Amino acid sequence: MTQYDTAKTALPIAVKKPHTIQIHDVTLLDDYFWLREKTKPEVLDYLNAENDYTAAVMQPAEELQDTLYREMRGRIKETDISEFDRYGDYFYYSRTEEGKQYSIFCRRRAEENGKEEILLDVNELAAPFPYFTLGTLQISPDHLCLAYSYETDGSEHYAIAVKTLATGEIVESGFRYATSSVLWLNDNKRIIYLVQDESFRPYKVMLHTLGEHTDNDIMLYCEKDESFHISLDKSFDNRYILVNIGSQTTSETLYADADGICDSLSVFIPRRRDIEYDTDHNSGVFYIRTNDGGKNFRLLSANANNIADMREILPHRPHITLSWVLPFDTHIVLGERENGLPHIAIIEKSTGNYRRIAFPEAAYDVASGHNFESSASTFRCKYSSFTTPLSVFDISFADCSLKLIKKQEILGDFDSANYTVERIFVTASDGIAVPVTLLYRKGLEKNGKNPTLLYGYGSYGANMPDSFRLNLFSLIDRGFIYALAHIRGGGEMGEQWHDDGKLLKKRNTFTDFISCAEYLVNNDYTSPQFLACQGGSAGGLLIGATLNMRHDLFGAAIADVPFVDVINTMLDDTLPLTVIEYEEWGNPNDKEYFDYMKSYSPYDNITTQAYPNILALAGLNDPRVQYWEPAKWVAKLRRLRSDNKVTLLKTNMSAGHFGASGRFDYLKETAFRYAFLIYFLNA
Repeated sequence: MTQYDTAKTALPIAVKKPHTIQIHDVTLLDDYFWLREKTKPEVLDYLNAENDYTAAVMQPAEELQDTLYREMRGRIKETDISEFDRYGDYFYYSRTEEGKQYSIFCRRRAEENGKEEILLDVNELAAPFPYFTLGTLQISPDHLCLAYSYETDGSEHYAIAVKTLATGEIVESGFRYATSSVLWLNDNKRIIYLVQDESFRPYKVMLHTLGEHTDNDIMLYCEKDESFHISLDKSFDNRYILVNIGSQTTSETLYADADGICDSLSVFIPRRRDIEYDTDHNSGVFYIRTNDGGKNFRLLSANANNIADMREILPHRPHITLSWVLPFDTHIVLGERENGLPHIAIIEKSTGNYRRIAFPEAAYDVASGHNFESSASTFRCKYSSFTTPLSVFDISFADCSLKLIKKQEILGDFDSANYTVERIFVTASDGIAVPVTLLYRKGLEKNGKNPTLLYGYGSYGANMPDSFRLNLFSLIDRGFIYALAHIRGGGEMGEQWHDDGKLLKKRNTFTDFISCAEYLVNNDYTSPQFLACQGGSAGGLLIGATLNMRHDLFGAAIADVPFVDVINTMLDDTLPLTVIEYEEWGNPNDKEYFDYMKSYSPYDNITTQAYPNILALAGLNDPRVQYWEPAKWVAKLRRLRSDNKVTLLKTNMSAGHFGASGRFDYLKETAFRYAFLIYFLNA
């Protein structure tokens, strides 16, 4: 392995400027608090110096980065077209063109040889900006106008625009502090959108009439409880506007007739602590998914003219989680989870007959596709696995048969038969069985020498899907094993799985991950010098805590926009998400939670010990995990670690939480991560 030469680029050393906080008779010392001052030249100079140093360290792997980038891009069919989705008299779809970073959204009339109409070319919108994200596209009910949202710096403050499709004229713009959500009322003249507060929390529901100044917009609702945020939806039959208000553990829905005046919102079911529900509507009936009566949710229905009179359609089931519900005219489609895997089930309304759709692989991911017509006789879903590219199917309500509509085409010599997918259960330190999905080339020898990437998340009840990851094959074809650990704190094994990895049980997330790493080593898949770990955001907390606890298990680690400064962030209620997340992490103003969080917070538990080679990535405009968390973490790690391995920080100076926005720019970031792994694992 070629050694890196940093003679021309000095190792960045962050100056220590002691800052203290007194709480619970404890003095917290933060030497790098000053890195929060984003507008100060010394902070930007430091971040740029870190970027220069990282580039110098990675210079010997530049050719490898370029090879990986060209390899990953070479598998993509750059000029491609999506499936056609029927909505009214049109087929809507998107397509991409060779060399262009973003999608082009189109439609054509649902008739033979209908002429293509370009609705929005995102490449043209994105051209002036180094970063661009499209939030949502919403066609007006009469199909004459398009409302869309976008943002240009990664801050997640969205602009909203309305376009007249016949002329291409932008007739509305200038909304301030909006989220990505926009909904049309059925008169085609008014839209509903959300406004964020200073902490980036969606808290106001606004009604806007096209042609009027935004100063005249009507506030329909304001959520004053800082632990609750708002999202927007429209019922499947387009009859109702649905305003979903939720904390981590409690929810409430407000609704209004989308055909009416809509100058006020009605409460569907008043909020009750620790009770969650959501609702949809079709043909005069509301369908309610709720955990009132069972942690894993059950399904109720109620006539629109008598909401209080609810009947049970599907009872609570201890081992099956009801994830979502979509009520068609004749059938109800259910998204479920059991034994760590997603499932699709269908209930026939007229008979109550329940059927679950069978999928052929032992580990896979399946989710709803675009379903716009409640009168349809099929349900569109998206299916993939570690070795099956993204496939769009229509499931027939008549016989539950699957019809393939579109399958992702992979260029080159990709053949799924060359790979093995293994689904195992690892025994955690307290005896709980943790599912892990593995991907590697067939014929791989378990000799303890295989470079391996162990990935984890384990927070918010989020499910890490066993879905197709095209770029991974640049590692797999170089002899890597990829292991996805479905650890507690996620939702893969049900709602209790989430509860057992949050608040005062959060350490289960880390010990589960450690058990998965130990299993891979003890069973000769790999050994510590060849084992890397990766996680992002709350998964970065996982990486930071794990390295403090078991640094000896890993040769390299990647922490993407990592939430590592837990105590300082959760004590600052002016930051985005802090108050909202008390129900996930706890409130450190309560001494019990403070003591527990302090016991695992990665930044607070760095000690003088050896650590693996570490790459941390940040986004300067990230509103979710502020850039200073990984910056402070890296500075402290570099000062205290007792070995001579590297600690690298790379900050994207024009992006936020999700990194580069263009499909090719994103590949460059992926190639950089993979080059780091290959180079420092000596793979």
